[in-house]
Amino acid sequence: MKSEESTPAAAPAMPSLRERYGERYRWYLLLSVMVGTMASIMSSTIVNVAIPDMSHHFGLGQDRAQWVTSGFMVSTTVAMLSTPWLLARFGYRRTYVATMVLLMAGGIAGGLAGQFWLVLLARVAEGLAAGAVQPIPAIIILRAFEPHEQGRASGLFGMGVVLAPAVGPSIGGVLVDLFGWRSIFFMVVPFCLVSLWAAYKFVPNTAPGGATAERGARLDWGGLALATAGTLCLLNGLVELRGGTAIESSGLLGAAVVLLFAFIAWQKRVAANGGAPLMNLALFSYRQFAMGSVVAFIYGTALFGSTYLLPVYMQVGLHLSASHVGTIMLPAGIMLALTIPWVGRMADRKPTWLLVSTGLSLLALSFALMLTLRLGSAMWLLVLFAVIGRIGLGFILPSLNLGSMRPLAKPLIPQGSSAISFIRMLGGAAGVSLCAIVLEWRLAAHGDSLANAATSPARIAAFDEVFAMLAGICALAVCAAWQLRESPSRNATTSTQR
Repeated sequence: MKSEESTPAAAPAMPSLRERYGERYRWYLLLSVMVGTMASIMSSTIVNVAIPDMSHHFGLGQDRAQWVTSGFMVSTTVAMLSTPWLLARFGYRRTYVATMVLLMAGGIAGGLAGQFWLVLLARVAEGLAAGAVQPIPAIIILRAFEPHEQGRASGLFGMGVVLAPAVGPSIGGVLVDLFGWRSIFFMVVPFCLVSLWAAYKFVPNTAPGGATAERGARLDWGGLALATAGTLCLLNGLVELRGGTAIESSGLLGAAVVLLFAFIAWQKRVAANGGAPLMNLALFSYRQFAMGSVVAFIYGTALFGSTYLLPVYMQVGLHLSASHVGTIMLPAGIMLALTIPWVGRMADRKPTWLLVSTGLSLLALSFALMLTLRLGSAMWLLVLFAVIGRIGLGFILPSLNLGSMRPLAKPLIPQGSSAISFIRMLGGAAGVSLCAIVLEWRLAAHGDSLANAATSPARIAAFDEVFAMLAGICALAVCAAWQLRESPSRNATTSTQR
């Protein structure tokens, strides 16, 4: 059987592209969206290398500087929920092109900004673009590729996507040392330009499933407003846990819980009235998707929290330069890029729950091993521990989406991709704030502060406690990953449906 994206009669724009490029067209389409996703992921991680320099330039404390990362995460998280509506309303090509233009504009504006609030505004723009584009590849993989090809496609896509952040911090660290923090904002520009060229060459005008993009259901603005307000309350509540009063922090976190229930109630109401909810709650009637969402949230917390923590640890804990940080992380990035396609091929044959559990265990081990490092430790140990963690990520990245979304009915795939991406990024946004808060708390408990120029064993001890927290979070996620197992009856039903 041919998938819907591959069916010649699916839409006017698809036959001509398939006739022009043949059976390999779906791979060209995947590579095209991969370039833009690389740019969006690079923009989310590369700024971390420049946070210390940026903090010094604008005279910022750690609590304000971390909003460069958290602001991006908030806007990315909320924007992901709008992707199914954007694709249905505007189609693949117009949605993709608009996100790339916005991402490029944000990069240029951030590099030219003279005030910190302008940098934050540019990061929000980049986050909106990144959030809208990141669910698209999973939709294409699950709709345009046969089940026996999906693991290989996920592996190829994952390998390409991690190359940018693997090489990016190394190049970014050198750029920061040579030209200052502004230079790293411009790194996304060439990727955006290539992605725009590829979009007009390979990306179709149609909506998912080959339908013609047209005016349909309105965007669920009420749900979007509730999701945005809830995310902001959650993150601000976490920040206030460190620097505010108990009343402020408990009030904001309580409001986040109330807004969560209000969002759920609103989604049920929209669906009951025949509208298109921002998040289709029917997704969570699938056990694998529900458990995959739990894993995605915890995984996002550990992944993005560590992405923020590791550069800070190496720069202000071990007193390494930005260029050294990038060099140390390069072997880990290369191992990640090599692991993903191998695991992607295994995902076509092996149970995805086993691959995800293996990856989470390796990630937890990597964090736990960080506790053995001291100021005089050999740098090769730091490289080795980082490599172990990135191999773990290589097991998780191609497997989690497939294990969570394969059981879904095809019409639910766009909603499933945006929902699980939203949940993962929500965990990521919380993880960045959580690591910053716990780090400040433990530094104070050890009688130290990042404002002090010199490092000390007490500072390393504070970092160790944050790494221990991340190891525990990953271990907790393993329990949820075991629930991704499919029963034999479910496997038989799924095979019949396909």
